[in-house]
Amino acid sequence: MIDKKELVDMIEKVKLERMQTNKDVWEKHIYLDNNKVLIIGYEEEEVTDKQDPEEETVKNYYWFWELRDSQTWDVLFENHDKSFSFCESEIGTYSDQERVEDIVGDIDEAEVCGWSEKDLIKDISEDIADKVIEWLTPIKR
Repeated sequence: MIDKKELVDMIEKVKLERMQTNKDVWEKHIYLDNNKVLIIGYEEEEVTDKQDPEEETVKNYYWFWELRDSQTWDVLFENHDKSFSFCESEIGTYSDQERVEDIVGDIDEAEVCGWSEKDLIKDISEDIADKVIEWLTPIKR
């Protein structure tokens, strides 16, 4: 079975790719032993209010991960509970934080997105690895 350090390294180094979908979804696929694939990604939460393109828009994203059978693509375990989320702010076509601040002034990200501390994969890679190893343990027996 893969050890935690090796899994964390793989989680952090495999690149995210944008999925071919009408939603803003990014994923990475990590192929493991015994026909298992770990899918890690994030997606934008659905917005119900129509937003004014001239106003600042805050987009919320959440991380998810799944363990699947790599041959049948059946989901063996999944975590879509949105416990790790982050957000980005946009104005019109400007989504880069510095460009937005140039337009609207300083933004205190903690005020806009108080929970937005988990936007990098390295911020949550150990949490993901712990859960995946827990999922893999009964499978190995």
